[in-house]
Amino acid sequence: MSKVTDELRDQILSGAFPPGARLPSEAQLTQSYNVSRTVVREAIAVLRADLLVDARQGSGVYVRPPSPASVDKRLDRESVTSVLELLEIRTPLEIEAAGLAALRRSPAQEERIFDCQARILACIEAGRPIRDSDFALHLAISEATNNPGFAEFLKSQGVSAIPQAEIVTESDQARQMVYFHQLNAEHEKIVLAISNGDEEAAREAMRAHLKGSQERHRQLLRGGLLRQDGKASRS
Repeated sequence: MSKVTDELRDQILSGAFPPGARLPSEAQLTQSYNVSRTVVREAIAVLRADLLVDARQGSGVYVRPPSPASVDKRLDRESVTSVLELLEIRTPLEIEAAGLAALRRSPAQEERIFDCQARILACIEAGRPIRDSDFALHLAISEATNNPGFAEFLKSQGVSAIPQAEIVTESDQARQMVYFHQLNAEHEKIVLAISNGDEEAAREAMRAHLKGSQERHRQLLRGGLLRQDGKASRS
């Protein structure tokens, strides 16, 4: 679906399909892209959610005039794409860092990791933003590798390496709390594995955490929503 969506979006934004233009019919798009009608319908649904097209009953799908809301949608998509790219870079590095931290952490470094995890939970319970504390935890784990390169990479990215704000906005506090508690549970598995000196469990917990973040962002790009249980919905 993403190929159909992306190509149609590019044609709309480039002016190949100007405002007011009618998109090819569902049958034409199905044949052009060699995909099913379901894929075409899902692609059109994403474009409608991005405020780029309107579907008119019995007439077809038409390109909408540009609006501030549609511009915001495109900017959001660019932001999510950027975050996803950074997550893909972080994942192999931080999986390795978690495993090394389980093997190499000092007592002081282990205590700092637990302190960072406790601060995240305190922020959640107090209703405060967790981004800084989240970053501090990942940084503490990277420092516990006792290989400065891991920490230097995270420091070069800064707190922007932590992307949770894109998943659930502050305007939906109930879902935001579910999401934050989900993150806390993922962090807890990482921290406990490191404390137990279990290299493989630490790697697997970090892999699950960062791969989960990647999937949540891919769902945003596909127009997915976060379910009430905090897990990304499947399209």
